[in-house]
Amino acid sequence: MKRMITLTGKRNDACFAEFVWEGDARIRSYRLGLEQLFHGRYLETMLVPFTGQAVLLIGCGKKEDFAPGLTAVKEVLAATAAKCRDFNIRACSMDVSCFTQLLGPEAFTAAVLGLGLGCYRYRYQPLENEEAWDCDFQLENGEAYADRLKEAQELLAGICFARNMVNTPGNHLRPMDFDRIITAYEKDVEIEAETLVYGQLRALKMEALYSVGQSSEYPPCLLILRYRGNPDSDESYGLIGKGITWDTGGYCLKSSDSMGGIKSDRAGAAAVAAAMHAAAAQRLKVNVTACLPLSENRISQSALLPGDVITGFGGRTIEVLNTDAEGRLVLSDAVSYAVRREGITKVLDIATLTGAVANMLGNTIAGAMSDDDGFYALFERALEHSGERYLRLPFGREHEKMIKSDVADVKNVGGGCCGTITAGLFIRSFCEGRPWLHLDIAGTAWCGSPTYAYESKGATGAGVTTLYYLMKETSLPH
Repeated sequence: MKRMITLTGKRNDACFAEFVWEGDARIRSYRLGLEQLFHGRYLETMLVPFTGQAVLLIGCGKKEDFAPGLTAVKEVLAATAAKCRDFNIRACSMDVSCFTQLLGPEAFTAAVLGLGLGCYRYRYQPLENEEAWDCDFQLENGEAYADRLKEAQELLAGICFARNMVNTPGNHLRPMDFDRIITAYEKDVEIEAETLVYGQLRALKMEALYSVGQSSEYPPCLLILRYRGNPDSDESYGLIGKGITWDTGGYCLKSSDSMGGIKSDRAGAAAVAAAMHAAAAQRLKVNVTACLPLSENRISQSALLPGDVITGFGGRTIEVLNTDAEGRLVLSDAVSYAVRREGITKVLDIATLTGAVANMLGNTIAGAMSDDDGFYALFERALEHSGERYLRLPFGREHEKMIKSDVADVKNVGGGCCGTITAGLFIRSFCEGRPWLHLDIAGTAWCGSPTYAYESKGATGAGVTTLYYLMKETSLPH
């Protein structure tokens, strides 16, 4: 499907969308009695045909209740795109100034993302005889937003890339497949890619990563992406994204019903790759190194067993008490490598790490942890632009004690509670004092039943926009 989003100085006379607040007097102007059928309620839609013209009415609800703003804009525009698809509309213009006047220029970006994501569908192969649908969405009077349109389209492409990577069936995306696709994706921007394959991981004694991956006949790897947008700065951010392409739980076997959405275990790596591409495409003045541990977690004669002790890249020993807590193991080696070999000054890890965070916050809010208030303040500013929702979780020494091992430096699970917090602290223990930010997107990266109009069943692309805007915030003078 082709999505075209362009700027235009005039209205499309054949078909245009009109955004209407609840109770708007304009409803009466279209046709006598229309106010009896259409009220402008939130996400209410109606196609009104005239001679040689069609008007698509989109309800925005009460103006005073239009919150959270950016999410609502994305939903309204996604509903617009969906209705264009339903009615096989091939060109439609619209004026989004009602949103930019209310919420500022960020609403324009949200509108573009909503239009694109409202069209998103994933199929591994198109249905036989499926008719292609193309639509040209024309944004009226948006000439002042030309640069923002370019940025928004890059973010849209990144979200769709991340969704596609997570939605791909596991037998078509092994660790080295994932590596090759990401590497090819980054080739059109100034990003250097390097891959450490299984033999190199063993030579480097990255036992946490290769011990998880050696359970599969498809070997693990570590993909390193380097972007140097500010060579005059010594500051370098490390983005560490979990890329478990399939997870059975190992010998701590998952139940069958919990494996259906386990493709989401790639979401952290996919989000990092997409955000890095957007940052490079926009030439942000920031230095970023991404370390993406890519692996499967299976059952075999060489798989980890509960009670095993392994040694990570940094020399710390790990007691493995739960083989289904493999994400934090592969992330620990990636963090250590980024700190010791890549010279990063700040660490951000993003992962579908714990079911506990989904049980706590559901599918619309992700968990966050940080040991540096200044770093987290930058993150909060990024959230103002992305519209994503995170809750910062507290922690203390009592939680750190929960991951201390009797036989090793640290154990990969804590006690029977605080699972999200102890998982994050496990990763922090490998940061060697670097400012640290942890994002647990286990609840938001996948939706079995979409919550928002711009979502579809499956991957959401969680984290892409927030990571991009965080990099953008760090590139700005403060």
